Amino acid sequence: MNDPTSAPSPSAEPVKLAGRRTLSLGAGETIAGLLFVGPMLIGVTVLVLLPIAATLALSLADWNFVQGWDGIAWIGLDNFKKLWDDPAFVRSVRNNLVFLLAVPVYMLISMVLAVLIDRYVYWKGFFKVAYFMPYISSIVAVAVVWQVLFHPSYGPINEMLRAIGMSDPPKWIADPRFALYSIMMITIWISIGFNLIIYIAGLQSIPRDLYEAADIDGASVWTKFARITFPLLSPTSFFLLVTGIISSFKVFDIIAVMTQGGPIGSTSLMVWYLYDQAFNNLKIGYASSVSVILLLFVMLITAGQWVAQKRWVNY
Repeated sequence: MNDPTSAPSPSAEPVKLAGRRTLSLGAGETIAGLLFVGPMLIGVTVLVLLPIAATLALSLADWNFVQGWDGIAWIGLDNFKKLWDDPAFVRSVRNNLVFLLAVPVYMLISMVLAVLIDRYVYWKGFFKVAYFMPYISSIVAVAVVWQVLFHPSYGPINEMLRAIGMSDPPKWIADPRFALYSIMMITIWISIGFNLIIYIAGLQSIPRDLYEAADIDGASVWTKFARITFPLLSPTSFFLLVTGIISSFKVFDIIAVMTQGGPIGSTSLMVWYLYDQAFNNLKIGYASSVSVILLLFVMLITAGQWVAQKRWVNY
């Protein structure tokens, strides 16, 4: 008979060793993964998360940073109450909402150009580079060129308009009625190249069999675009719409170079107004409250797009 107090089978020891080895291997992989991801996490924490937390905190304070840390006065939600009574801030929000109209315009132009270049144009590489050049060019150089083109007295655009019979052409960036639309036209011209490249990539992912079947059925060019091209490009359009709207709320450099928010605040967008309050008027707390409102706008609009995309995006 077997003694119940006898030692365990020798085969149990290798099982324990295998379990320890598996555990140590998993721990080693976890540590290696953390080491690889660690620099990125540190960068995101220091450069993104901490500034967001600091902005949220400073939005509840009245602080001029020239006074140092001792000058911080906590005032709660007073900054946000002042914003809605500030006509300059309300005007910047309204300008930003108008500026959003540039996004669908350059998306539509880019889609049409992408279809034409991908289907009917030779030297596709040349046209891709030509349209993409404004996007990668220095925004300062682009702004200077357009300042010359939009010059109210001697600019080539107004000279051409006078040549075709317009006696009093617009003064463009010097006129409060046309300044914002002038900046929108420049933004459309700059953004077409990037959207064009993305749309061409989306077009090349559409199966050719669908177009061949449509040709066999006698479908017209418009029918193929409406029933095949446009629906299958909807994921690409959704990506460009989200990124375009977010970018429209971040427009700053072209405003800083060309108009500085003028004339009479007609081109003052939210980011420019934030910059003006923070670095010209030294109202750090007030500027932080503007940035919080800006963040909420972007988050709400993006969330709305994610909800609406279920109705029109075909994956």
